[in-house]
Amino acid sequence: MRWTDVNDIAIELEEAYPHVDVVNLRFTDLHKWVLALPGFADDPNRSNEKILEAIQAAWIEERA
Repeated sequence: MRWTDVNDIAIELEEAYPHVDVVNLRFTDLHKWVLALPGFADDPNRSNEKILEAIQAAWIEERA
């Protein structure tokens, strides 16, 4: 997975962290959790606030 695989990341995060408050999370935590996902293989420095916001929105949608 790469940073652009927003929906796949959201699915994996929901499976790994089902009890996290997705609406009120810190982007520093989100960044760390994405990097820890199995199969994630992208440059940690390529993320930015816009990408993290997109992942958070997809995660919220995945949970709904």
